[in-house]
Amino acid sequence: MSKILFVVTGATHWTLADGTQHPTGYWAEEAVAPYEVFKAAGHSVTVATPGGVVPTVDKGSLAPEVNGGPQGAAKVAAGLEAFTELQHPVRLEDVDLADHDAVFYPGGHGPMEDLAIDPVSGRLLVETLASGKPLGVVCHAPAALLAAELPDGTNAFAGYRLTGFTNAEETQAGLADKAKWLLQDRLVAAGADFQEGEPWAPKVVVDRNLVTGQNPSSSAPLAAELLRKLA
Repeated sequence: MSKILFVVTGATHWTLADGTQHPTGYWAEEAVAPYEVFKAAGHSVTVATPGGVVPTVDKGSLAPEVNGGPQGAAKVAAGLEAFTELQHPVRLEDVDLADHDAVFYPGGHGPMEDLAIDPVSGRLLVETLASGKPLGVVCHAPAALLAAELPDGTNAFAGYRLTGFTNAEETQAGLADKAKWLLQDRLVAAGADFQEGEPWAPKVVVDRNLVTGQNPSSSAPLAAELLRKLA
């Protein structure tokens, strides 16, 4: 049995360019689908958040229209209820990577608010990358990679092939023109080799021990790839 650390945003909103607060948190499918994959394979999951706050689910991620209809929404809601570890997070500040075999970051707009500038998360990412342990990051969670700075000021993920929520997807979601910055732009500026797939279609990119997924539909395939790396 492997121990998998879920690093989850503690944010409840995303501050837009005009200063308004867009309610958010983590995206349900991106937490539930990998959790179910890992638990079915017999692994244990620990949730960590900045300050140990109980994370907030983005209410929009529970809507039928983003879950393939009412049946899909009910399945995600039930999966969220079964994910009891979300109600008992540890403090990210207290996490020791040595206690875990893999690290996973689910998305939602929340990471754009807190993890993108969180030095504790940034150090954990640098350490995980250097350790060779599997690291999975999906959708908006690659915002956290922006805080992964090396002592020389460069980004630890510069030169890595990776993906994340694209400018095209943010535009289609209706928030690109309201955002302070776009994830794809910032990752490219940090030196990442950003791989863009079709909007909303599953896309997983693997480079060394880093496994990234483009959007919510990429979360289960990403989890399956992480399992292969744990085998």
